[in-house]
Amino acid sequence: MSKAQHTKQRPLRIIISGGGTGGHIFPAVSIANALKALDPATEILFVGALGRMEMEKVPAAGYKIIGLNIQGIQRGSIIKNLMFPVKLAQSVLKAIKIIKDFKPDAAVGVGGYASGPLLYAASLKKIPYLIQEQNSYAGITNKWLGKNAEKICVAFDGMDKFFPADKIIKTGNPVRKDSVAIDKKRLSAIELLKLSADKKTILVTGGSLGARTLNKSIHAGLQKLIDADVQVIWQTGKAYYKLLMEELGADYHENIVITEFLSRMDLAYAAADIIISRAGAGTIAELCIVKKPVILVPSPNVAEDHQTKNALALVNDNAAVFIADRDAEANLVDRALELLKDKDKQNTLSKNIGKLALPNADTDIANEVIKLIK
Repeated sequence: MSKAQHTKQRPLRIIISGGGTGGHIFPAVSIANALKALDPATEILFVGALGRMEMEKVPAAGYKIIGLNIQGIQRGSIIKNLMFPVKLAQSVLKAIKIIKDFKPDAAVGVGGYASGPLLYAASLKKIPYLIQEQNSYAGITNKWLGKNAEKICVAFDGMDKFFPADKIIKTGNPVRKDSVAIDKKRLSAIELLKLSADKKTILVTGGSLGARTLNKSIHAGLQKLIDADVQVIWQTGKAYYKLLMEELGADYHENIVITEFLSRMDLAYAAADIIISRAGAGTIAELCIVKKPVILVPSPNVAEDHQTKNALALVNDNAAVFIADRDAEANLVDRALELLKDKDKQNTLSKNIGKLALPNADTDIANEVIKLIK
């Protein structure tokens, strides 16, 4: 029986593996949703790492997930790494069993601990697989898995230093569509956030967990911002919000909106004249679509310093301003106030970051997965 007849008789089955952070889980769910939109009968199974965020987030998005008992290499701890080879071997065996039971037509890896064992097991069982590499700098696991991948979907140029050039497709990173739909929302955003329509506004966002450096930098420059009569939407993250409330109080100043979490990123983006952010791949994908002038302060606490490399990829296209984490406390607020006064620079940054937008990444990746099977 040919593969074509086989796929007619039963729905397509696809395994999506990876996770660890929102930056990996969100694109994975987007790809699953896009596959379902192309063919609602498609059966999708997720494979994640036990105890990680995906074990909760994926079922909340309506998909089944199986967990592998896998961890990353712990830097600077020999004791914690003693179990790594054992857990890796167990995870590969469990991944082989998952593939035998589920009988997938293809597998997708989005990065994160579970991707390695699952895609390695797929290669042993001759299941075609695709890698979605989100960053401008590929991690060790993806570089190794890239050798046997059918296709590698990337978001940045120059990825042929990590992967075979003939396998690379530039699709971009999937984004949350509702987060970037900002058209004609500025006035309602300003109203909801209790801001003034006549004042310049800076959005500071360090992601759901917050970013210590961004918080310290804004805290250090609060008086300068108030003196300049500039408004700030300051998303602090959970850990810092409580401390700031204790110190500054909820009604600190009418120009400073302090919030733990932004459930409506679209309104925050719509209200902002400029945006200060970390440089995670998912965030950058959103910022390119939003087309606002951006100052990026990459987190230094990530594998292979990939956020710096993500940020520099934009800076090289004159599409963002870069400030190193170590310089932010001294310089960030001054640079932001300078940028607010420089209309020409704002226009240049907006235009150039907009050119990098790839808004249909989820559908493009889903189509590549279907092509592997067909």
